[in-house]
Amino acid sequence: MSRGLIISGTRERTRDQLFARASRASTAFDAIGVGPGDSVALMLRNDFPFLETAFAVGRLGAHAVPINWHFLADEAEHILRDSGAKAVVVHADLLPQIEATIPSHVEVLVVETPPEIARAHGVSGENARVPEGRIDYEDWLTSQEEWDQAPRSSPGSMIYTSGTTGKPKGVRRKPPTGEQMQLGRKVGAEIYGFGPDARAVVTGPMYHIAPNVFALAIAALGDRLVLQPKFDPLELLGLIEEHAITTLNIVPTMFVRLLRLPKDERERFDLSSLTHVVHNAAPCPPDVKRAMIEWWGPVIIELYGGTESGPAAACNSEEWLAHPGTVGRAVEGSRLRVLDDEGNTLPVGEIGEVFMHSSTNSEFTYHGRQAERAEIEKNGLITLGDVGYLDEDGYLYLCDRKRDMVISGGVNIYPAEIENALIGIEGVGDCAVFGIPDAEFGESLLALIEKEAGTTITAESVRAELLHRLARYKVPKRIEFGHDLPREDTGKIYKRKLRDPYWLDVEKNI
Repeated sequence: MSRGLIISGTRERTRDQLFARASRASTAFDAIGVGPGDSVALMLRNDFPFLETAFAVGRLGAHAVPINWHFLADEAEHILRDSGAKAVVVHADLLPQIEATIPSHVEVLVVETPPEIARAHGVSGENARVPEGRIDYEDWLTSQEEWDQAPRSSPGSMIYTSGTTGKPKGVRRKPPTGEQMQLGRKVGAEIYGFGPDARAVVTGPMYHIAPNVFALAIAALGDRLVLQPKFDPLELLGLIEEHAITTLNIVPTMFVRLLRLPKDERERFDLSSLTHVVHNAAPCPPDVKRAMIEWWGPVIIELYGGTESGPAAACNSEEWLAHPGTVGRAVEGSRLRVLDDEGNTLPVGEIGEVFMHSSTNSEFTYHGRQAERAEIEKNGLITLGDVGYLDEDGYLYLCDRKRDMVISGGVNIYPAEIENALIGIEGVGDCAVFGIPDAEFGESLLALIEKEAGTTITAESVRAELLHRLARYKVPKRIEFGHDLPREDTGKIYKRKLRDPYWLDVEKNI
């Protein structure tokens, strides 16, 4: 196979072919008025046109704006209008979700949904085709000549945050400096193993910041990039073996699903090519992390950061085993501080809000919402809203999200700790712990649990097990069971949707 290969199902493109198509797309976007500072929206699954469009508009100095393809019309309309998108590139089967509210001035370019994506997402043949009367992306692109002007500085994608506390906000950056790009490549090589020999599967949706940056970097620099249409644990193991994959970006929910495969299925694949398996986006239960290190070896790397911050902290397997529970220490070019409410730096071991600054990323603002950007900054550092502490070696430990912390009878309780204990109990498939009103204590804890199929656990059995693992005051007062719980696009349970109804008629809602 050729070096610099991008693969999706049975389809292949070389990097040269991908960049040539992106160059044609640059000419086409320029013709409809896309220029520096403008935006082009992408409502696409993991497919070649996602990469092509991102590279194409970057060459024009414009922002690619990925849209979560789960979004319905009103949610997508907010991003299209807020970003000022001049065009939207959308898979054919996703167009009906948003068609009614696409602003009239936005050019709509429709991509035929390819067979491997259609199969993975249950899309029928008719729905996969470009509707009559709509612009076919393929025809639109191939009718153009390649871009013949000097490329402009790319500001990168404008990623919209998840919006758990209001409408999503676009993180809009300036083009990076040469020094920032050089440092970013160095940090990417250390954490992810980026380089000319890197082989990767992108399995998370590219509308998220980590899979987005990961996929674009490998497509531009690496040896091979495999686009998985949808995360499937058994298929992922097969792809790792087939393509001698060296690097992955993954989330803890995927670890859990991989570990639930029957042992004989897990052990029949050769995974020895892996050198960098980076997980982020959510806390990883310690038992799950240890099990993955035992299975895949000391290749598991934890990365802490966010859309706003970029990479802030990281640790490899050996560091984590020596400092269980840490999310790492500051990466090169990053500063970490734990501050109190007045902005004072707290000493080692004291819990406060985590603030950071990374020199790998250019300055950013929330598009059109500068006041909200100012709210997250103190002393030249920004916060993602996490609460935690630093140990004497500079390793960071997260306790919870600041907004999720529960104050019960004047005592701070961090639900993430309880959720990590719950997920280790046999029969617990997933869970969410949050605070609800309590007349005596102000707040008390409710644990909502999704059972694994075929299990018979009860609230009493769960409570008894938790009493062996946690202090009594951390054991939820109420333990309930549910199914089909609402989820964010990362797969995490959407805790805010579960919590908010309990506080509707309550004056104090922290």
